[in-house]
Amino acid sequence: MDGSSGSLLCFLDVDGPLNPYAAKPHRRPAGYTTHRVMPPSWELRQTHKPPGRRKPLRVWLNPDHGPALLALADRYTLIWATTWRDEANDFISPVLGLPILPYIDFSDAAEARSRPDGLHWKTEPLVAYANGKAFAWADDEITSQDQAYVASHHAGPALLRRVDPQIGLLDGDFAALKAFAAVAGAAAGTGDQEMPPSLTA
Repeated sequence: MDGSSGSLLCFLDVDGPLNPYAAKPHRRPAGYTTHRVMPPSWELRQTHKPPGRRKPLRVWLNPDHGPALLALADRYTLIWATTWRDEANDFISPVLGLPILPYIDFSDAAEARSRPDGLHWKTEPLVAYANGKAFAWADDEITSQDQAYVASHHAGPALLRRVDPQIGLLDGDFAALKAFAAVAGAAAGTGDQEMPPSLTA
């Protein structure tokens, strides 16, 4: 399974949903394992430090998340939607047992992370990428502004699932993704246009 067989899109953030970075530093969430990695982008941010003082990035990952995501791949195309970009394939996918996944390059959008309207800098590029196709998005920074933007600018159904960055993805999140896929997939298969264009969670 290559993670890209489904007809719906599933945009995945890393920090927050898969790496509960906001949990207390010395209280790793249950089920997670600790990994210390040095992605090139992280190493670049430490070039001002002497080589001996450059610290790897601590990441908490739950190996159960890999099979749970792959179980969704018959309905979804899994896509990295994260500042990790393609580095997620090098440092996150192998731990979770995921294949190489497509990713969205947020290079331009990431330059302007603070918008006066409060819209998340990922939202507009994700809607453009989806181009009317049904999608789900799991992220820890989704707000009502993002929900409103998707509702007014995206023609297809969408599920914006905010994940607590202290906890990470839970069984309920995977259940919501599965339920949305069933409804959105059925609507797409029958040509039903009466399904609400966006759902909140």
